[in-house]
Amino acid sequence: MAPRTLRSRLIAGVLALLVLTCGGVSLATTELLRHFLLGQLDQQLVQAGGRYAASLEHTGGGGPGTDTRAQAPGTFGARLLDGKVTAAGVVDGDADDADVASGNRPADTDDLVALSAADRRHLAALPPDGSAHGVRLASLGGYRVRAVAGRDGDVLVTGLPAGPVDAIVHKLVMVELLVFGVALAATGIAGAVWVRLSLRPLERVTGTAERVSALSLASGEVALSDRVPDEDPRTEIGRVGSAFNRMLGHVEDALARRHRVEERLRGFAADAGHELRTPLATVRGHAELALRHPGPVPPEVRRSLGRIEAESRRMGAIVEDLLLLARLDAGRPLADDEVDLTRLALDGAADAHATAPGRHWRLDLPERPVLVRGDADRLRQVIANLLANAAAHTPDGTEVTLRLAPTADGVAMTVTDTGPGIDPALAAQVFERFVRGDPSRSRTTGSTGLGLAIVRAVTEAHGGTVSVESHPGRTVFTVLLPGTAP
Repeated sequence: MAPRTLRSRLIAGVLALLVLTCGGVSLATTELLRHFLLGQLDQQLVQAGGRYAASLEHTGGGGPGTDTRAQAPGTFGARLLDGKVTAAGVVDGDADDADVASGNRPADTDDLVALSAADRRHLAALPPDGSAHGVRLASLGGYRVRAVAGRDGDVLVTGLPAGPVDAIVHKLVMVELLVFGVALAATGIAGAVWVRLSLRPLERVTGTAERVSALSLASGEVALSDRVPDEDPRTEIGRVGSAFNRMLGHVEDALARRHRVEERLRGFAADAGHELRTPLATVRGHAELALRHPGPVPPEVRRSLGRIEAESRRMGAIVEDLLLLARLDAGRPLADDEVDLTRLALDGAADAHATAPGRHWRLDLPERPVLVRGDADRLRQVIANLLANAAAHTPDGTEVTLRLAPTADGVAMTVTDTGPGIDPALAAQVFERFVRGDPSRSRTTGSTGLGLAIVRAVTEAHGGTVSVESHPGRTVFTVLLPGTAP
């Protein structure tokens, strides 16, 4: 439930400090006012003296002759003898007489006041030292009382009601709650507006960062034209914006430099591929022509010519793959036809079974054709490369399953094998160029290390994604492509 944004945390912090400040001020003023009013009440209690309590001593508890002159209404008087209350009364404001709770009973009656046993114990516990004490009587409420020694060995108690003091303090508390509540509401609204205005530069920094984070920086030419408009070095946010702008400038320079290097490499690969095509074809043609010579050819020369032909074919495959990757990297458009993936899967599985009969090839296809928009030749190459990769890196007897399944927004094509799996150190880079799981075997079988790189490049050129999940006994390559209606 704690606030998460900086704006809400600032507002919550200001309101919390204001609540603490208002609470401290309220407690201080309330206690000071209570102390002041109780001090005045104690002074009135001293000025009242013990005349009313003394008159109870001589009149037997509030009958005729009780002295109530100059006594404030509500004045309490009590007489204690040997720790017991013998008489008690309260000055009635409506008549200049003592209103005794017992109803003017004789002085020798012990229950002249309707006091509870707890009230009697509280009165009996008062020290007769003339100092004021606060007590709460069950039948009368809160009182400030003062006990003094009488002339006959008794104790005379005089008290004034503390109710007016409590009422004034309560009214002050209510006023403070109202005023402080309005102040908190006004401060919250004004603080929210002020914090919003103060954090506008930071919001602009955040907006710039969000726009930059939405850009694709992985490849291609990237233009980082967004900059933070506030660069006031006198403010913290201005310094952050200035540093952020410098960082964006450095990143833009680095991306531009990387793009130029990539363009040069792509141009070099394309030029080299084009230049190598003709000499490789010439070498392969001469090797084939020499092998067809009708005359006697020594066995050593024939083997050399066979190796020259095989290596020239392998080099030709590498050149073709590099040219394809160069074209895809350059963003050259592919064909946009309706392609039947089901037919391509059937052809690919048949070719794989012919080239690697030691594997158990399985097809899992839906009943209706699976159609996508794209380049049929390139998608055929994706399926062939995935199946060839499974055949090259699994032993005989491995089960390889090619599956097509429509999804909510396209088609999922998976190639699953039950082989030994991919080394975890290699799994993160299997789609990079010239990465081989087994270099010696790959070269023997003619692998170029570009098959899976072509799979990723073609898939991404079709707007799809490719991923791999592997552990011993199960490896799954998944290609997701946007599809069309069957």
